[in-house]
Amino acid sequence: MSCSVVPRDQPMDEDTLGEQVVGERGRIAVIAPSTNTVVEHDLAMIRPKGITFHTGRMYIENPSLDSDEAFERLLHEIRQSITIAIRDVITCEPTYLMMGMSAETFWGGVAGNIAFEDRVRRQSNGLGVSTGASACRDALRALGAERISVFSPYQPVADQQVSTFFTEAGFEVVAVTGLRCSSATAIAKVTPAMLTPVIESLDGPDVDAIVQVGTNLSFVQQAAQLEHELGKPVLSINVATLWHTLRATGIDDRISGFGRILAEH
Repeated sequence: MSCSVVPRDQPMDEDTLGEQVVGERGRIAVIAPSTNTVVEHDLAMIRPKGITFHTGRMYIENPSLDSDEAFERLLHEIRQSITIAIRDVITCEPTYLMMGMSAETFWGGVAGNIAFEDRVRRQSNGLGVSTGASACRDALRALGAERISVFSPYQPVADQQVSTFFTEAGFEVVAVTGLRCSSATAIAKVTPAMLTPVIESLDGPDVDAIVQVGTNLSFVQQAAQLEHELGKPVLSINVATLWHTLRATGIDDRISGFGRILAEH
């Protein structure tokens, strides 16, 4: 060790031994847009013991998302700022990197996601990385789903990218619904009541699973409830990406209350 330790006057209680190091099972760097208010909330709600999350924020100057053109401008901002966000957060010596943003990870289909992950690994000095696209793909495979419906807070230009990724990954995409939120911050203001008719429109006997993308859309608890009501997987991207991160780092905890993927796989 490079730090000296001053002995205590009294020995530590046995109950506290082994609990002195914060994040002893894993320190997860989470890369999120500066406009995001949901990812940290969701991770804190589910956090397994011994895991810590450390956010690197990508600066978004203009959060407008009210058109395809605005959406692509925001992605340009993300591409410009992600290098700095990764540079800053890896100074805390994380053990793994999780993407708390999703649209960019679907861009360019399967090949685009692979290229994105490769860039992030290089920028983070070789850290492993879980993206929303890879996480949803692997979670759906684990759950045995083949025909899926998807919804997002996105504009059509991004929904097409999401559909392309899932199709190339081997799924049949029955339907994709974009909420077309007006800004990156407006995504977090979508309520469960607003999502109920969306889910109803996407469900059907020919749909094996329903998938939500867009990390600033709060859907964790509603997804778990809908799984019970509909009798099929309903996947929140924040849950899927955390599941993917935990399993990639050797943490096999089964966590109940947040959907089948974390409880059973």
